[in-house]
Amino acid sequence: MEAALITLLTDFGHKDPYVGIMKGVIFGINPTARVIDLSHGVPPQDLLAGALMLRHAAPYFPRGTIHVAIVDPGVGSERRPLLMEAEGSFFIGPDNGLLSLAFDEKEPRCIIELSNQIYHLKPTSMTFHGRDIFAPIAAYLSLGMPPPDFGPAVREFRTLPWPEIAATDRAIRGEVVYIDGFGNLVTNVEERTLRAFQADRLTFSLGPLTIHGLAPNYSAASDRDYLALVNSWGLLEIALYKGNAHLSCGAKIGDKVDIRTKPENWGKAP
Repeated sequence: MEAALITLLTDFGHKDPYVGIMKGVIFGINPTARVIDLSHGVPPQDLLAGALMLRHAAPYFPRGTIHVAIVDPGVGSERRPLLMEAEGSFFIGPDNGLLSLAFDEKEPRCIIELSNQIYHLKPTSMTFHGRDIFAPIAAYLSLGMPPPDFGPAVREFRTLPWPEIAATDRAIRGEVVYIDGFGNLVTNVEERTLRAFQADRLTFSLGPLTIHGLAPNYSAASDRDYLALVNSWGLLEIALYKGNAHLSCGAKIGDKVDIRTKPENWGKAP
């Protein structure tokens, strides 16, 4: 039987040795562990970005995968370190909402507070729980240790609020919630919200930028033209074909995106 996969998602970047140190801890406990770097490019302390990455990556890993996610501005505070299980996969990280989007459509089978210090490195730093708590727990879990050994079960976990869209009978207002490495501007407007409208009659406005129609893919636009499309996460995205929309238009997280259609089309299927 192959060892369980361990994925690592952090905002640590690659300049410092933090990720490598976590891997050293894991391999020191379980030399046969299989570790995958999901991403270490989460913008520093950006919980929503990290939660989105985890939410949209985890479903593509096999049952039994151990996901370690660390974006932890409250490290050393009263926030709890947690282990959560759902559908045979495990999620380890701080109880600050980072894990919550991965549980939007499923209920955790168990939630464990990682308070059993037998499985923590000693001394335990107040500023590097990735090394001293999350990495060793993931390693012991990959060896088959049962979750209850790591601490008591708890009933609740913190959730991250998802920015709500505002809708009237003639318009939707969403906002930019994530900017990927290509400079694409990902919004909180879901594909299902757009299905009720005729794609070629929609208008998307972001600051002074206006885009007409919903494109089926990136190449539907001419070079260096902006387009609006539904991305692989099922979210509305503003992109610049063969360019960087973020750098070109200067948009940032929280900027509003207004979607309009002719009144007679509102609420009608295409």
